[in-house]
Amino acid sequence: MVKIVNIHAAKTHFSKLVEEVEAGGEVTVARSGKPVMRLVKYVEEPTERQFGFAQGLISDLTADEWNALDASFNALFESN
Repeated sequence: MVKIVNIHAAKTHFSKLVEEVEAGGEVTVARSGKPVMRLVKYVEEPTERQFGFAQGLISDLTADEWNALDASFNALFESN
């Protein structure tokens, strides 16, 4: 069941409204009888780790190619 409260009542009884939402309820906050927002329980979505997501993005470079990249990268931060 959705509970509708005005803004003043929501400010005054915010902690109790949060408890109701945590228990699974839903609260609609209204201004002059018109709904402006809804309070619902936040549910964090689980994220799955994807191993190997960068596979194929990094090529097989030789040691000389890596060293050349390191030198060009370091040159960006060296002061003249």
